[in-house]
Amino acid sequence: MLPITILLAEDHRIIREGLRDLLQTESDLHVIGEAENGRQAVSLTSQLCPDVVIMDVSMPLINGIEATRQIMQSAAKTKVLVFSSHADDVYIEQAMAFGASGYLVKQTDTSFLPAAIRGAHHGTAFFCPSKPTHASLS
Repeated sequence: MLPITILLAEDHRIIREGLRDLLQTESDLHVIGEAENGRQAVSLTSQLCPDVVIMDVSMPLINGIEATRQIMQSAAKTKVLVFSSHADDVYIEQAMAFGASGYLVKQTDTSFLPAAIRGAHHGTAFFCPSKPTHASLS
């Protein structure tokens, strides 16, 4: 079985590196690119065709919500999993309205991220509840 390919879109280098290190421990997940702003995330998605984009909301040039909208218009097969420090319903609703496959807050336990990626890739939405110590598959 081919690994799930991932593009990390996060403007903070230390968080990108931590995510990459976490995901490298999973044999079925493979990070193929990293973007440090929303414009780069849209461009790299077009070039690399990842299965899943892990998308931060607060990024320079184009925010993650707008980048999600653009990715879903141009690369509908790619799934976007929003990964943000914002737990406000308005961000979640906007991300879902533009086609995101899930939403996790950064305070979520690290064990949920690989499950969320796999779920998004297989068409299962993944949402982090308002209390970020637990998450659920829906």
